[in-house]
Amino acid sequence: MSHNATIAVVPTDESHFESLHRALDVVARELKYLALTEAPPLARSIAFYRDVIANDFPHFVAVDDSGKVVGWCDVAPAFGHSRAHIGILGIALLPEARGQGLGARLLQAAIDKSWSRGLTRIALNVRADNLNAKALYERLGFEHEGLVRRASLIDGIYHDAYAMALLR
Repeated sequence: MSHNATIAVVPTDESHFESLHRALDVVARELKYLALTEAPPLARSIAFYRDVIANDFPHFVAVDDSGKVVGWCDVAPAFGHSRAHIGILGIALLPEARGQGLGARLLQAAIDKSWSRGLTRIALNVRADNLNAKALYERLGFEHEGLVRRASLIDGIYHDAYAMALLR
């Protein structure tokens, strides 16, 4: 992706779902950034996207000039009635879209939508060795709440994660 390509950050809609699913699979297979190691079946991903959007939770994509999704950020509902004020953050960029400020644009869009929707807490776990993402979250005001030991297991290796959250 050339640095002069115009990348738009827009709310996710049905037209993005297949490209978003492909992007999810690419990042998942890097075995570093996501809980998934490959994308779920397309139908399951579409059901998730539709559910987030139907509940008016934030879901944004970064799209290039050709309409290809190169990144996304969503804030999904936390489970349980007593946690209706909490959103769980997910964000990722394709390798060629990293390091250009897109993560901050996506994250800010999701934060703004979270607050306007009435959420008062956005929570996330970030792998301890994912220093770029950790720095981004810190820049946008997320605070450390603890270390989640053995948060993920990939190829026989455990990885710790930081629990972080942003409060309104």
